[in-house]
Amino acid sequence: MHRNDPCWCGSGKKWKKCHYPENRQVPIANLKELYFKKYKILLKDEKQIEGIRKACQLTSDILVATSKMAVEGITTLEINDFAHKLTLDAGAIPAALHYGHPPFPKSICTSFNEVICHGIPDKTPLKKGDILNIDIATIYKGYYGDCSCMVTVPPLIPERQLVVDVAYECLMRSIAILKPGVKLSLIGETIEAYATAKGCSVVNQFVGHGVGVDFHENPQIPHSRNSNHLLLVPGMTFTIEPMINAGVREAVIDPSNQWTARTRDNRASAQWEHTLLITETGHEVLTTWTI
Repeated sequence: MHRNDPCWCGSGKKWKKCHYPENRQVPIANLKELYFKKYKILLKDEKQIEGIRKACQLTSDILVATSKMAVEGITTLEINDFAHKLTLDAGAIPAALHYGHPPFPKSICTSFNEVICHGIPDKTPLKKGDILNIDIATIYKGYYGDCSCMVTVPPLIPERQLVVDVAYECLMRSIAILKPGVKLSLIGETIEAYATAKGCSVVNQFVGHGVGVDFHENPQIPHSRNSNHLLLVPGMTFTIEPMINAGVREAVIDPSNQWTARTRDNRASAQWEHTLLITETGHEVLTTWTI
């Protein structure tokens, strides 16, 4: 955003005369009230942001430690139990445990190969050629952090390596465009443009979401092309978690547990996730994992 551009808040003034950091002539409180009343989006204050930042840091630390133990021969149940203990030892709560209807039965999600998301940890061991998404969310001192990453057990077939790499690049490219005044739809446009150029598809049955004060808040963040032109504004906290498939985009939900989503054609899927904050001049990645 340039100083002479219209301000992202909709005041009709130039950014340099309105919400440019040295000015802030239009009270941010007015925008907070507008976004909650019109969109049910909670723009966080500094106290809330600091609480969410700490929850995201803890969640990232647990994710990194957990991903390191995900090696050949380890079961997803052992991975779950390890993450569960780290969470409790830190004075936090696993956000996924007993969440939803029916209640999710484990503390984290572990999604193998053709599983798009919401895989339930069990006694299945990792083996050569597997790709696995580990998705961890925690509640720490009343605030939520949420992130995920892929782990792999080489050697991989090319299709699985492709979706792992494309999903990561989709996440990074979509984060790079975040700043006040950007239309929410540009996130999905950025992701789908890159994924389809690489011969992959983008799941549209699941979305990113607001997070921080609650586990799932507004707004929803579609990862595929969409017409949601809501403007990003400071104080928004949300996840981006593009789910990229090697084949068709459609998911099939396992009727036996009503959670696990697999690709309709049983081809590979991958996902990476960060929690983000929109700042007055850009964005901050709140989950600080590096894998």
